[in-house]
Amino acid sequence: MSNKKVWFITGAGRGMGADFAKAALAAGHAVVATGRNSDAVSKALGHSDGLLTVTLDVTRPTDAEAAVRAAIDRFGRIDVLVNNAASFYAGYFEELTPEQFERQLSVSLIGPMNVTRAVLPVMRKQRSGHIISISSSAGLAAGFDFVSAYAASKFGLEGWMESLHAEVAPFGITTTVVNPGFFRTELLTEQSTNYAAPSIADYDERRGPLLEYWKSQNGQQSGDPAKLAKALITIASWEPPPRRFIAGADAIATTEQKVADLKAQTDANRTLSTSLAFDDQ
Repeated sequence: MSNKKVWFITGAGRGMGADFAKAALAAGHAVVATGRNSDAVSKALGHSDGLLTVTLDVTRPTDAEAAVRAAIDRFGRIDVLVNNAASFYAGYFEELTPEQFERQLSVSLIGPMNVTRAVLPVMRKQRSGHIISISSSAGLAAGFDFVSAYAASKFGLEGWMESLHAEVAPFGITTTVVNPGFFRTELLTEQSTNYAAPSIADYDERRGPLLEYWKSQNGQQSGDPAKLAKALITIASWEPPPRRFIAGADAIATTEQKVADLKAQTDANRTLSTSLAFDDQ
């Protein structure tokens, strides 16, 4: 196909990342599918001429550099990077240990940075490329319990990507932040979710129902990740691609409420906010 691209996807061994890889292959693209266990990636995706599976732990910059070298050796270029790998450390902020918080940031924020840092020299040389980072509705609005660590990583991802866009646009490189709502992925499975250990009595009454809620949502989410994967292929074909893609009706509702809340808060304090300049201005 004349518009065949090389996709580099992290966290492609299961869940949404595997769906992204399958959709790209089905569309006729070449795929570099990466994960901490390359055997698991191969098992999830099978084998084809257009597929390269590579071991990549996104928290290790040397892994990212080696994976990019393998991609270039095989396909000669990287056209689309999908920063998908993530984890979920759930619990009240006070009960999450500093180490758990750091691991959340390491995988879901620093990890995409590590991979993007390794890919950017390739895209700058090409004077083309598209960086897609999977955020979340929790990267836009997180006014609910148990997601402080996850939301911190996703809010950080959002700010980094917005600034990165300005830095790389002169090289012909585009960026897209994707904000999925509740999709039926493996994020809430035992392999991907780590809960804070109970340690503070003041939270006891609220903690039990919340744990039950989060665990009950696994497998019940309304979003179809295969449809999201096809949507990703679609927006990657647009010229230019969108800088942000809100994915799912629930994500749109969350975003619209966030916009309304920001407008209300801005208007409520407008007089005080606009009175803060030096008097001689």
